[in-house]
Amino acid sequence: MSSTQNIEEQADEQRSVEQERRHQQEMLAKASAKRKKPGKLQRRRGMMAFYQSFRSALVAVRANKMRSLLTSLGIIIGVAAVIMMVSTSQSNAALINQRLSSLNPYELVIRAGSASATGGVRQAQGTSSTLKQSDADALASVQYVSAISPVVTVNEQIVYQSQNWSTSVQGVYPAYQQINSWKMQEGNFFADADEQNTTAVAVIGQTVADNLFAPLGVDPLGKEIRINSIPFTVGGVLASKGASSSFQDADDVIYIPFSVAQKKLTGSSSVNSIDVLVDDSSHMTDAQSAVQVRMEQAHNIANPANDDFLIQNQATVLATAQATSQSLFALLIAVAGISLVVGGIGIMNIMLVSVTERTREIGIRIAIGARPGDVMMQFLIESLMLSALGGIVGIIIGVAGSLIIATVMATPFALSPVAVLLAFGFSVAVGVIFGFYPAQRASQLDPIVALRSE
Repeated sequence: MSSTQNIEEQADEQRSVEQERRHQQEMLAKASAKRKKPGKLQRRRGMMAFYQSFRSALVAVRANKMRSLLTSLGIIIGVAAVIMMVSTSQSNAALINQRLSSLNPYELVIRAGSASATGGVRQAQGTSSTLKQSDADALASVQYVSAISPVVTVNEQIVYQSQNWSTSVQGVYPAYQQINSWKMQEGNFFADADEQNTTAVAVIGQTVADNLFAPLGVDPLGKEIRINSIPFTVGGVLASKGASSSFQDADDVIYIPFSVAQKKLTGSSSVNSIDVLVDDSSHMTDAQSAVQVRMEQAHNIANPANDDFLIQNQATVLATAQATSQSLFALLIAVAGISLVVGGIGIMNIMLVSVTERTREIGIRIAIGARPGDVMMQFLIESLMLSALGGIVGIIIGVAGSLIIATVMATPFALSPVAVLLAFGFSVAVGVIFGFYPAQRASQLDPIVALRSE
């Protein structure tokens, strides 16, 4: 009895499946017939077809708000990372360029070599006292050299009335102003006559002026300051330069004639360094070689490997700093680009899941007249919406984050609009590229198989 009942139930189920299949085939046949009849369910073309696909994609995105947001999260993080990394890199590059702007690309700096300690261990650069004023004077006649100046540096306590300030005091030739491109805020740099006559005159930096004279509200020019208890007259105030190439305050300095520093402050014939100005950038290499030869002759050195001095080419320092900044910029962009690609993969995964979930919907659309191109356009637009949404939110977060980083790090805020547009464009391109496969897969579904899907 039960066996007969089971056979009847199976037969009823088979009849139901056959009826549903015939019904679906009739629907497809009617849709096909309607498409062939003029004026009946004509396919919308051009902008209308795009508009319909756009509406369908928008409804799908809004129906799953949380999933859409999480899908776009990878793009959001990628775009924000690109913008913040570009901004940080540009801000640091601007800061480095500002600090290196005090370097003269036509300048060579000769420093003393490193001394040997007990056991033959080499000490730091400049620990030996091998440079003399006579070395600097000998370089004045070298080809391509237009100016030279020995530099001797001491740290002293500076006193003006009730104010005092500890700073670097450097003895230099008058040509030092030209070599290091110093401009005067007021007064004048000391002259050759001051060097020859050992005149106790001083040219002070802006930081020294701010700490010694600004609190008292007086003009530094012509005032008498005491350096190591020795009176000096302020002959000029330098225009501000900011940070130096060594990332120290270039304005925290006092310059006095070399002869005065040697006689009254150091009492030594040794110098810390020699600054050389080359007449043209095209002669930098030749001038450096000529200076090296002259220095080796003065120090009786036959083998260049035994040189007791080092020559620093400021143009090389600038080029190295710029190359390092560009390399760092490229590295940061590559890292951020990887984040965008990962975000694109996330979009593709979710779109494939969406295609699987909406298989029946796709079948119904095709059954009532939609063509594979319409289905493909809908899913491409949906993918594009997700990536564009992520790009817009990423831009907002990236710009805000860049401002916060610049404020916290006390660096100038710098962000190229081109970088923002490129980041957004790349995010949109990622959405299209990674959304293409799910869209194509959706457009190729068999409508009969799709309608059977639950």
